[in-house]
Amino acid sequence: MRTLRFHEYGSPLDVVRLDETETPAPGPGQIRIAVQACGLNPADWALCDGLFADTLPRGIGLEVSGTVDAIGSDVTGVEVGDPVLGPAPFQGSTAGASDHAVLDRWFTRPPGLAPIAAAALPMAVETAHHGLAGLGVPESADGITVFVNGAGTTVGYAAVQMALQRGARVIASAGTTYADALRALGAQVIAYGEGMAERVLELAGGRVELALDTAPVSNCLPEVVRAVGKPADVLTVSDFAAAHELGVRTQFSENAIHDPGHILGDYAQLAAEGKFTVPVARSFPLEDWRAAAELSLSGRPRGKLILRLA
Repeated sequence: MRTLRFHEYGSPLDVVRLDETETPAPGPGQIRIAVQACGLNPADWALCDGLFADTLPRGIGLEVSGTVDAIGSDVTGVEVGDPVLGPAPFQGSTAGASDHAVLDRWFTRPPGLAPIAAAALPMAVETAHHGLAGLGVPESADGITVFVNGAGTTVGYAAVQMALQRGARVIASAGTTYADALRALGAQVIAYGEGMAERVLELAGGRVELALDTAPVSNCLPEVVRAVGKPADVLTVSDFAAAHELGVRTQFSENAIHDPGHILGDYAQLAAEGKFTVPVARSFPLEDWRAAAELSLSGRPRGKLILRLA
């Protein structure tokens, strides 16, 4: 089968290559899918750079959708041919950017949810859910104002929708690409950059209760902290170095780790009903992975990038 992977650590465009390798077999408690679509993420490139270093070669592609084509022992509730989506394990010699992928966790892909839209969900949904849960946004958040910094990212866009669905007032920083769409969802949108804290404070009429930082690593975290009562009222999913210096929580803080449970399945159903979305910027056939990688690494993908395998 075809698979994207790397045999040494380094710059992704230098080390990733399209290989031919044996199709993996599912182990106990696993299924194998024929991959139809695979999402690309900054985490893929971090793996290439040595994050969670382990035996090489290693695969990339951490979220997939496809159809079940083999079932391991001790697996119930799923049959060959079922459409599914889920996170792809990254510890092995192949991952999700392959013709076939083995999954430890999966969810039924509801009717009406296309493979590309489904593959855009896992990382954004679970990261946004972890962030809001770790931040302490309650399921009923009426009367609470949440500031989402970087709402034009896929995680930020997902978090805005989740917070609004909980009844929170949401102030979101975003660029022009998704500003109007975020307003249509119900968020109050401001520009990011210099003076962002003042814009939040003016719009909110004072400091906001909670803030989730989903923006790419920059120098903006101090601005986010200025918009809240204290640094612990902020959680970042990206700028861990600045978080340590400022006293901001991270998604890996002990009190910010939450079992995703059935959350991905729930949001897949909402997406199928048109009540939730993660914006897809472009999709590419697997053989054009380099163009997709270059766009991703540019820092301005303007939405989720998807590899098509079927």
